[in-house]
Amino acid sequence: MQGWIRANKGFLLFLTLFGIFRTAVADWNPIPSSSMHPNLLEGDVVLVNRLAYNVKLPLTDIVLGHTGEPQRGDIVTFSSPQDGTRLIKRLIALPGDRVEMRDEQLIINGQPASYATLGDGSETVGAAGSLRTIQLRETMAAGTAAAHTIQLLPQVNARRNFAPVTVPPGQYLMLGDNRDNSADSRYIGMVPRALLIGRAVRVLASADIQGNWHPRTERFGMDLYGAR
Repeated sequence: MQGWIRANKGFLLFLTLFGIFRTAVADWNPIPSSSMHPNLLEGDVVLVNRLAYNVKLPLTDIVLGHTGEPQRGDIVTFSSPQDGTRLIKRLIALPGDRVEMRDEQLIINGQPASYATLGDGSETVGAAGSLRTIQLRETMAAGTAAAHTIQLLPQVNARRNFAPVTVPPGQYLMLGDNRDNSADSRYIGMVPRALLIGRAVRVLASADIQGNWHPRTERFGMDLYGAR
């Protein structure tokens, strides 16, 4: 074994440094579900800046210091406070924000978001089959975040309302852009800062995993905030 290690020490060093880089500096995250439609698709692989918010001890989730403040509208990867699963959602509310939802409309600190209809479509949802979708341009109150596209599924039984809640210190409220088909803070609760992994920046590569794995080259390198 010692001889093998000596013969392969260069490769082992590479693997160690690669692991440190992925857990401390930058990472990539495959998109496994439809919870961020229409902005992220199954088969997308997104680049995640792990230094956007925290510096962590390599190969651990121990936070050594803060490097930046999460902002409303950021697309964030984090560990679920419910079971530790890695998730990717949009950050909607910051510590101290008072937020509620009424018939899909967000209200943050008393200021309602506005919505512009972009169009209709369809999406296959499990055993329910093909369902109607509505895409909207969501603009949160002035000064809170830039606009982004969301999707609704009117035929799905979803949590379209929740009573006013104040986000606790050091925690964040996350929602999927596919509002009626997302396991987000409405179901798993607020997300503590220590569980934030990083800020998703752009799509590195994409393939149609539900079809023939054909590369979606038009999505390669796509800025996740360019359409704001």
